[in-house]
Amino acid sequence: MRRVFSRLVGPLIVLALFGVALWLLHRAMTEYRYEDVAAYFRRLPDWQLAAALSATALSYLVATGYDWLALRYIRRPLRWVKVGFAASLAYAFSNSVGMAVLTSGSLRYRLYSSWGLTAVEIAKIVMFTTLTFWLGILAVGGTVLALDPLELGSLPYANLDSRRLGLLMLVLPLAYVLLGAWRRQPLKLGPWELPMIRPRLALSQLAVGALDWLMASLVLYVLMPTAGAVGYGQVVSVFLIAQVVGLLSQIPGGLGVFESLVLLLLRDRLPAADLLGALVAYRVIYYLLPLALAAVLLGLYELRHQRERILWLPRMVGPWAPVLLPHVLALLTLISGAVLLFSAVTPTVEARLVWLEDLLPLSVLEASHFISSLVGMGLLLLARGLQRRLDAAWWLTVGLLAAGVVASLLKGGDYEEALFLAVLLAGLLPSREQFYRRASLFGERFTAGWLATIAVVLICSVWLGFFSYKHIEYSHDLWWAFSFGVEGDAPRFLRAMVGALGLTLYFGIAKLLQPALFEPALPGAADIERARTIAGAFPRSYAHLALLGDKALLFNRSRSAFLMYAVEGRTWVAMGDPVAAGEDDRRELAWGFRELCERHNGWPVFYQVHPAHLGLYVELGLALLKFGEEARVRLPDFSLEGKSRKSMRNTISRLEREGYRFEVVDSAAVPALLPRLRAVSDAWLGEKGSREKRFSLGFFNETYLQGGAVAVVWRASELVAFANLWRGGGEELSVDLMRYPPDSPNGLMDYLFVRIMLWGREQGYQWFNLGMAPLAGLQNRSLAPLWNRFGALVFGRGETFYNFRGLHQYKEKFDPRWEARYLATPGGLALPLVLADLTALIAGGFKGVIGK
Repeated sequence: MRRVFSRLVGPLIVLALFGVALWLLHRAMTEYRYEDVAAYFRRLPDWQLAAALSATALSYLVATGYDWLALRYIRRPLRWVKVGFAASLAYAFSNSVGMAVLTSGSLRYRLYSSWGLTAVEIAKIVMFTTLTFWLGILAVGGTVLALDPLELGSLPYANLDSRRLGLLMLVLPLAYVLLGAWRRQPLKLGPWELPMIRPRLALSQLAVGALDWLMASLVLYVLMPTAGAVGYGQVVSVFLIAQVVGLLSQIPGGLGVFESLVLLLLRDRLPAADLLGALVAYRVIYYLLPLALAAVLLGLYELRHQRERILWLPRMVGPWAPVLLPHVLALLTLISGAVLLFSAVTPTVEARLVWLEDLLPLSVLEASHFISSLVGMGLLLLARGLQRRLDAAWWLTVGLLAAGVVASLLKGGDYEEALFLAVLLAGLLPSREQFYRRASLFGERFTAGWLATIAVVLICSVWLGFFSYKHIEYSHDLWWAFSFGVEGDAPRFLRAMVGALGLTLYFGIAKLLQPALFEPALPGAADIERARTIAGAFPRSYAHLALLGDKALLFNRSRSAFLMYAVEGRTWVAMGDPVAAGEDDRRELAWGFRELCERHNGWPVFYQVHPAHLGLYVELGLALLKFGEEARVRLPDFSLEGKSRKSMRNTISRLEREGYRFEVVDSAAVPALLPRLRAVSDAWLGEKGSREKRFSLGFFNETYLQGGAVAVVWRASELVAFANLWRGGGEELSVDLMRYPPDSPNGLMDYLFVRIMLWGREQGYQWFNLGMAPLAGLQNRSLAPLWNRFGALVFGRGETFYNFRGLHQYKEKFDPRWEARYLATPGGLALPLVLADLTALIAGGFKGVIGK
């Protein structure tokens, strides 16, 4: 219950703040009508629009200085083209989506990590840019309030001395510069050491941050009524107050909060209708246009036939466009739905209605208006599906966008909306391959944040409709009024809202009637047999770990592929890549596993994944850590011939002279050997003084051993060693349990390995898998990531805990090919807990970690 409350409290606060903002807007606009706002918006002269666009471009250009200075601070300079591209994209999204640290931080991680920066360096960049951002607010706000104090009139805290407040705000930037001049030692924050910022760089921070805020406020200033009695300094003060409160509200882009505060602070100096019209223009120019340009930039990459014309874009966007594109298109789809709903509840341009009256029947116009509201609501709901890469969401969105284009033109000649929808449709069509998941739309989970966003759009639509037609006397007859004239707009608004709310209600009921959430459970006999069939045809042998029965199995819908996983604490760990023959099934299982984790508030982790599938885990939003290397011997090339194999030949000859012999026992004959196998296993465990491991390693289980062939070593009639065999679809051979008594002769394990490999070569297998060498292949270099340096240190000097280097050296004598294996995991503060849970999972619990 506490977890549910913690997830809901943030969105509920956002909804409450948005409601307060709408109430303030309603009070400020009591004496005005929608037509007054629209009239100012349409009257804006070209020179004001051009000036606002120029100031917007300068503002985003200045914003690239945040990252440029940050890279100088960490001493990792990059070309300005890369820096400018990353910074512009990050700010375009963070300005519109909100939660700047998270949105811009994740975008920077995607970009800068692909250009060689470590996670720690990227974290320093985010910290530096955030600091520069607030230093700019303090510097500009303090200066403006000190030189041109803001008059608050009858508002709360109106008696506050704004000049003193401004001087107080300037103390912090000044102290920041002086601290850098006075202190030379690095600042320690836990395990991190942050170099102090020298005054020259600190002054550059203040200049960039201040100029960014001045340019952003200039955009609004040039759009405001020119006849107003408000100076630029006063506008900057109001702008900063409204922006800070909007940022603290956590509402995306401060929508509603920013506008209501600007109206509240300037309503006595400028006509509220004109001011709201300027705010609408500011929202479009400063927020929506940069966001659309950023989205188009990503969409261009998908037009592969244009690669020759765009020389530098594919090289920069290539590694991460598939990751960002679904999120960009989802956001634009959400905006498109909002645009259609807002259009459906506001009056139509009268001249266009007169023109359409001569071309269309009234029934077509009314039906188009109603359909446009349904399309808008549908796009709001489908945006979540696009973010989750659902193929059904892609198909439905394409259809709804096409219908929206037609409906926009027929309901009132709204070519602007039709053009916007058509551009989004053009960007969506070439991106089909990014939407590959065949999951149910109704089964997709909506987070509290998504529900809050949809609720905000609906509430705003209803408020906008009633504001637009507040001069209308509402009655039952209004529902059935149909007309080409503007008098028909209010009835159309009511019907449109009923349609949108009805569609929302239907979708909500359909989700409530979905089956209960899946609870993890160990597989039954039927599931294990199905997994045995799939694993037998799969080319990689690790799939046989599913037959142990200690991991839950997640099958695809056709039960032709599966994913095995176990849970420890909040960590849900999938063993290896999904066991699937096709890429579509592999992706669907990985996404299904992530959704399962989200439903139970768990962390999705994939352990020992293959390099060929790393892109899939990046799409899932996971960080990748190299966890070691796997040794595979190519069997057609393996033999005992040559000088390098002399020691192996001598070992085999010696043991066979002493009466040892090798045999592969088929599964049908294994039950008769189980008592002997048990005796050898117990002796091995007793000598090691350890308990059975779990998850990624097998354990002695009679049912498990009876499911496949077992390689054994005899001495006369005594069974002295055994290993159960994994056969990977005729392609790869491997062993799991490999056990022998403590009094075995030297070289017995070598003998068993060599004989299994020679037998596998005769059976036509291509590879023998010797298993993992944990932490192998990690580099301890100054520029390597922190995890790599730590892993390399443990690999070289961790003999006290585990002989990592010795294991690697033993496998190396078989001349294997080493292949990297990775851990796909949530990053940040979750990583230490994930590693602890994973260790406990393999050891059979935290008691097993301590007591072997």
